Amino acid sequence: MSAVTVKFQRHADDVVLPDYATPGAAGMDIAAHLDTAVTLAPFARAAIATGFSMQLPSGYEAQIRPRSGLALKHGVTVANAPGTIDSDYRGEVAVILINLSQQDFTITPGMRIAQMVIAPATHCRFEDTLKLDMSDRGASGFGSTGL
Repeated sequence: MSAVTVKFQRHADDVVLPDYATPGAAGMDIAAHLDTAVTLAPFARAAIATGFSMQLPSGYEAQIRPRSGLALKHGVTVANAPGTIDSDYRGEVAVILINLSQQDFTITPGMRIAQMVIAPATHCRFEDTLKLDMSDRGASGFGSTGL
């Protein structure tokens, strides 16, 4: 498997850069970069700073996804999952977290809050047409193939 080079810029010396937890991990863990803890009340959301900016190669995106442990154990997830970071964005990466539980949840400095997957991003050419080709499914929508 070939590696794609992504440049990271730390905004402070203590910033924890994204990292793969295991050799087979698809996503890199992202840590919160906070001066003080942030508590999310039930159903509250907040943009949590990471303390880094990055430069993706043209033709790639970074997808910000929930951490399964936070979602299962605490009901905390990424509100706009997956969040997308475009290759031309150079600002600080932030993660929009939402607390879907009934209890307050506290995010502490350095806590792993999300994961990031780097993926190719395809640009399409759009064609306006008066008619689409037929398919076996046709216009059947929600639930048309079963539960």
